Amino acid sequence: ERSERITVFTTRADTIFGATYVVLAPEHPLVDQLIAGSPDEKKIRAFIEKVANESKSLRMAGDKRKEGVFTGQYAFNPVNGDAIPIWIADYVLMEYGTGAIMAVPAHDQRDFLFAREHKLPMRVVIADPANPTAKVSDLKQAYEAQGALVNSGQFDGTDNESAKTKIAQWMSPNKMGEV
Repeated sequence: ERSERITVFTTRADTIFGATYVVLAPEHPLVDQLIAGSPDEKKIRAFIEKVANESKSLRMAGDKRKEGVFTGQYAFNPVNGDAIPIWIADYVLMEYGTGAIMAVPAHDQRDFLFAREHKLPMRVVIADPANPTAKVSDLKQAYEAQGALVNSGQFDGTDNESAKTKIAQWMSPNKMGEV
């Protein structure tokens, strides 16, 4: 069993407890290692080839169906230890951040569309003040506005704007991330 660190970039530390999968750009340097020997390696490589021939603007188009493949591998969400699947998808670009994202589908529209398309789990971690007990099944789209954190451990009840700094400051000395 191998273990690699996947560095993800986010501006949304407040939603880290809601990360339910990781997405790598098809060009990410860890992709070859992750899929080597996979029973789906041929299918995954065909997907990577297809995406390599698409323009970056097409890949990022908001109205385009988000496509991806599961690598067969899992990462661990550092804040709660959840095993979360690692996907390769066309909507993540190597030029953005580290070419890897933590996907928080309840609070990011692109992640929401991808998760819905691929039947991936979602977890609400920012409560809508107008509907504070909303469940994932109530969501028709990602909730991207302000609210208090829920399902976020010791940060429950914290407003999400101040939680960005508080969670980042908590993660750094605990070697889960850096500011």
